[in-house]
Amino acid sequence: MSAPADPFRDARESRGVLRCPFHGEEITMILRHAEVRAAARDWARFSSDAPFRVPIPSEEAVRSMRQLPIETNPPEHGEYRALVEPFFDRAKDPAVMARVEALMARELEPLLAGRPTEVVHGFALPVQSRALTHLLNVPEAEAEIWIGWGVHVFKVTGGEFKQGTVLEDYLARKFDEAERQPGADFFSALVTATFRGRPLTRAEQMGFANLAFAGGRDTIIHTICCALAHLAARPEDLEFLRADPRRIVHAAEEFFRVFMPLTHIGRVCPAGAEVHGVHVAPGERVSLAWASANFDAAAFPEPERIKLDRKPNPHLSFGFGPHLCLGAPHARLILRTLLRLCCERVRRVTVVAARERVEREAGYDRPLGFESLKLRLERI
Repeated sequence: MSAPADPFRDARESRGVLRCPFHGEEITMILRHAEVRAAARDWARFSSDAPFRVPIPSEEAVRSMRQLPIETNPPEHGEYRALVEPFFDRAKDPAVMARVEALMARELEPLLAGRPTEVVHGFALPVQSRALTHLLNVPEAEAEIWIGWGVHVFKVTGGEFKQGTVLEDYLARKFDEAERQPGADFFSALVTATFRGRPLTRAEQMGFANLAFAGGRDTIIHTICCALAHLAARPEDLEFLRADPRRIVHAAEEFFRVFMPLTHIGRVCPAGAEVHGVHVAPGERVSLAWASANFDAAAFPEPERIKLDRKPNPHLSFGFGPHLCLGAPHARLILRTLLRLCCERVRRVTVVAARERVEREAGYDRPLGFESLKLRLERI
């Protein structure tokens, strides 16, 4: 699979910004790598203290609480983040790493029978869901419920928002259970946590859990599928990794850079701003265009070439600054484990059928991986 086309190149090189309508709202997209990083650090001018308005499009219609800690600014953000960081750091625990490796090997085994397999829903979604149980320290069987929600918690195929509150109803039940019988799991930690000397409110508990389930779901699924499709299109790259598995670390970072699933994230300008001559009124949003920054030639020589040994690779797929993604170690663990097992067990990957996914907005069309992807894997 080649790198997706860069729909932002001309605007990035000529103006540095793109003014684009998103669902009735005009948003100024910041496109250049250095300027996206600077804005991500400048939380006073470009604020995350904006319930429902950090995602683009905004999510007032699909959730009833502020997502935590992402929709807050320092110092509140750091204090909230510290409450859940131990769970996300579990991805670095050797025991958890071993469980994820065993899970990945088990999920990969049926694909090695050589039969065509749909991998978006049939492999990547179960892997992401079951791996999350080990991060949150809940029974792996709980993932069967999460798998039933599909690739995106809030959206259906085609990008339309779902109806109903399936995620909120589920989380409310889990917090009720944890209050009655707390344990060592993520939900129990939140019902027993304190913030600035007081217990968390139910809305705060829900805000943490909402982000944990919505934030890294379709992103990990997307990267798994795009990496496998790339190894099918470029079998020499699988041989390159097989020749020296130490290359997997850099290869995973390059896959994260190129196959960035989240185009951008919103920030509100409390006092307004001037961005490359574009006036942003007080209370309006800008976006930090991670996907554009990841293809900025000023930071990445030959940005549209997939180089599995790219060094350095200062991609922004996990954000930058105070809001650096809590789930980054988890995503890295999953992708690195998959690539290593492919090197050990897979001779060849072949695409049997694919239906691509495209993000269509008024100002651009951006390839976003696959709605479905059927692969055949040949065992070594």
